[in-house]
Amino acid sequence: MNSTVFQGIQDICHTHAERLSWAMHTLADKQPFTPATLQQLDAVDLAVMDQFIVRFSKLQDAMGARLMPAILELTKEQGSLSTFIDKLNRLEKIGAINSAEQWLQLREMRNQFAHDYPQDSEIQAELLNAAFGMAEQMLDILKQLNDFAKNYLP
Repeated sequence: MNSTVFQGIQDICHTHAERLSWAMHTLADKQPFTPATLQQLDAVDLAVMDQFIVRFSKLQDAMGARLMPAILELTKEQGSLSTFIDKLNRLEKIGAINSAEQWLQLREMRNQFAHDYPQDSEIQAELLNAAFGMAEQMLDILKQLNDFAKNYLP
């Protein structure tokens, strides 16, 4: 993989991360979320919440589907890693990520966003509170991956 292609992948992740961070910052004064606070959100806050959910999901997807495999390619660690868990375990082993399990939890959170609970504000609040904490973890992992990749880029 050449550095231009890798930089393009990093740029995509960076855009999602910036917008995710913006949404988190914008909604910081609304936390922790409760059923009552969710009902009090105005149209702008709801749009920002949607931005948070979309960017959380897109960043998690981009990192898992594109950035992590690209890092394995850069390090020549690809080998016969056919399953995603094998790739995660290899990334953990070489120090690109701290925990494969942590990444799987982030993926599970992204999957939770695919389920809509419009009638259950208690579940919505719980999910959002957990996701905000996990988003910080994901942003930390992104930084760690990018710092790790610097060792392999010209």
